[in-house]
Amino acid sequence: MNTEQVKKLAETRQVKIVFKNLINDHNTLFGGIALQWMDEIAYITATRFCRKKVVTISTGKINFQKPIPYGAIAELFGTVSNVGAVKLEINVKIFIEQKYDNIRELAVEGNFYFAAVDDNNQPVKLFD
Repeated sequence: MNTEQVKKLAETRQVKIVFKNLINDHNTLFGGIALQWMDEIAYITATRFCRKKVVTISTGKINFQKPIPYGAIAELFGTVSNVGAVKLEINVKIFIEQKYDNIRELAVEGNFYFAAVDDNNQPVKLFD
C-alpha cells in the first residue's frame, strides 16, 4: 500500500453535539473544549496512519472562524497533511450544522504535529 492510500485510510471523522455543560456565557462552545476535541481527532488520525505510539509536539495556527453555538452538531475531520521522518502533520477541521437544517459551515481549522516515540518517549522513525 502506498502513502496516499494509507493517508486515506487514516482519515478520521467524529460527530459531537454541543451540550450545556460545554458552553461559556455567550452560549457557545469553549475554545479549550474545541482544542481538546481537535487534539483527540488528530491523535487518532496520526495513530491510524503510522500504527505507532505518537505524542503531540506542537500546534500550528488555529483559526476560529465561527462560534460553535449551543445545540449545534459538530463534525470533526482529521487528515494527514504532511509526513516527515519522525514528525507528522495532521489537519483538523470542525464543521457545524444546526439540528434542523442542512447548512454546514467550517467553524475551526488547525494543524497538530506529532512525533512517533518508543517506550522511553524517544523519537523513532515513522516507518522502518
